[in-house]
Amino acid sequence: MSIRVITEKCVGCKMCVKSCPSQAVAMDGKLATIAVESCTFCGSCVSSCKFNAIVIEIEKQAREDLSQYSGVWVYGEQHGGVLAGVVPELIGVGRKLADARGCPLAVVTLGSELDALAEQIAHYPVDKVYVCDHPRLARYRPEPYTRMLSYLVRQHKPEIVLAGATTTGRGFLSRVAVDLYTGLTADCTGLEIGEDGLLYQTRPAFGGNIMATILCPYTRPQMSTVRHKVMPPAQPGPTASAEIIKQAPLEALLTSHVNILDFITDTTQKVNIVEADIIVSGGRGLGKPENFALLHELADLLGGAVGASRAAVDAGWMPYPHQVGQTGKTVCPKLYIACGISGAVQHLAGMSSSDCIIAINKDPNAPIFQVADFGFVGDAVEVVTELIKQIKAAKAPVSV
Repeated sequence: MSIRVITEKCVGCKMCVKSCPSQAVAMDGKLATIAVESCTFCGSCVSSCKFNAIVIEIEKQAREDLSQYSGVWVYGEQHGGVLAGVVPELIGVGRKLADARGCPLAVVTLGSELDALAEQIAHYPVDKVYVCDHPRLARYRPEPYTRMLSYLVRQHKPEIVLAGATTTGRGFLSRVAVDLYTGLTADCTGLEIGEDGLLYQTRPAFGGNIMATILCPYTRPQMSTVRHKVMPPAQPGPTASAEIIKQAPLEALLTSHVNILDFITDTTQKVNIVEADIIVSGGRGLGKPENFALLHELADLLGGAVGASRAAVDAGWMPYPHQVGQTGKTVCPKLYIACGISGAVQHLAGMSSSDCIIAINKDPNAPIFQVADFGFVGDAVEVVTELIKQIKAAKAPVSV
């Protein structure tokens, strides 16, 4: 990328000097000059020049032969040999995409001692299972995982690669996209093949206020991370029909600057909020951290999990794994009960796709009521206390 001044067109009006936020433009007599080392190529000077005397030139990359790419891949995220809950959902949508493109669907998984997991995946409606099994891949580490998946993509050339929008998937697939010099759409809620054969990737934008559809027409593979619980999961069949292909990892790809000393399991959650069908969430409207005990009691009665807003987590009332929202976890339960949560757009982006939303807030104008199916205007502590009382009474055995 380069920027230059067309001397024949420059009239010395100084508009470019005034518009430059990095002070890279100066005047040499009546001619504008640009200090390239200070320029950020923001384009302010170009748009401010009424005489078209400044141009930014971009060296275009040679277009790759996209016909070399074929196939849909799903990253089979696993932890300790247990398949992540989002993977069957990715297989479900991946199967539809592969059928629409008339190409095979494959799952690629990285880890250690994966024979049983590979057999499990092979029962799903997939055509191939690529397995990279090595002791140094036992725990997720960004560098070797990125190198290994990038190597496999370059070797087999799939046209679409999908992963879950989990903590691992978001960080991992973005590194792979940079390594492959291709695009990535994060947090997708919809995927389909258009009439032009491209992958149409739909995701919420601006806090969920609009839905953006994104295309990647010039590079391959087309890569997406997909939110959990927004796609119907594929169901495994009675027999394993997929071909299992073992890929021996190259030693040079397994090096890492990160060494995992220990792995501490989170014991604060009885139920993972991402997997829960019922979530009871609390915010600053509960008044104090001790009142979260009421939410735990209500969640236990309903067989659900406890969530929290960012405000409650930032205040130290609940640990971060319970945080729901744009900077926390995206959830899609059958029932979401928001207690003392005002409903900032960041929180709504993480839970607004719930099947049924019940909001409890003393402010009748709280934004949470705009997405709620049922709303209770009142003190969250008082309402939850009464709700617990009523549920216990309903569950109490009837004496004859």
